[in-house]
Amino acid sequence: MKKNSIKNLHTNVIIQKPTPIAEEVRYDGRAMITETDTAGIITFANRKFIEMTGYSKEELVGSPHNINRHPSMPSAAFKDMWDYLKEGSTWQGIVKNLRKDGKYYWVNVWIQPKLDKNRNIIGYIASRKVPLRNDVEKAVIVFEKLLEEEVKNTPIQTPKKTKKSIFLKLTRK
Repeated sequence: MKKNSIKNLHTNVIIQKPTPIAEEVRYDGRAMITETDTAGIITFANRKFIEMTGYSKEELVGSPHNINRHPSMPSAAFKDMWDYLKEGSTWQGIVKNLRKDGKYYWVNVWIQPKLDKNRNIIGYIASRKVPLRNDVEKAVIVFEKLLEEEVKNTPIQTPKKTKKSIFLKLTRK
């Protein structure tokens, strides 16, 4: 499967990711919630998430959550996110997302593990709010630097892990 396509595991439909265009759609802040299984496959998307991404509920549920990953998001952000989530910690960060129409939007996202009665991780729930523009501007600088390092294939040097996400610390300098 091509890098710019996603396979929906419920419908087996291959969804082509759009070519990004340089047009932002401002997120209005209404509740945007998603839930995934432990592999990041969307199990629930609320109406605002569906509206904001431009994908239908049928396209989203069963698809990997990276269906809306913007190519200007560095892999390091998601490595950091998964490191925190898999150990049972909550992750927060500024994220640039890609809509089905190729436009983009920024969110400040909080993701936390969903636990069963035995405290085993059974999935994740994410909620979003409107990021401060100053935080977006800082994130853009960090993302560009991280992407340059990824292109050079240089290992990314990050500080020792703390209770807070390294990624969030980088964007908050």
